[in-house]
Amino acid sequence: MMIDTPIHVHDSEFQTQILNADLPVIVDFWAPWCNPCKMIAPSLEKLAKDFAGKLIVAKINTDEDPQWAGQYGVQGIPTLLMIYKGKIIHRQTGAAPEPVLREVVEQFLDVVNEK
Repeated sequence: MMIDTPIHVHDSEFQTQILNADLPVIVDFWAPWCNPCKMIAPSLEKLAKDFAGKLIVAKINTDEDPQWAGQYGVQGIPTLLMIYKGKIIHRQTGAAPEPVLREVVEQFLDVVNEK
């Protein structure tokens, strides 16, 4: 199944949806009141569409599901974790323009494809 939009994941699904995923995953820790989170949301939607079949974009609302954000030491949001086979490959904190996010995603996929 090819996922071309961000999926919303709850703490209870984190293990199966993210850590056990076959594809690399970008996890967006966000909250509804966070303006920088709102700013990068369209970029993440675009990346989910552009890289469908190559990676999954997952969103975790830290207000509703704080467990994994706490476990990974997420201090500020948005924080993007690039995870592959349960390991964090890259961490990006704060809002970045789409070209920067795209570059980070491409580097992430390059690293993953070398493994």
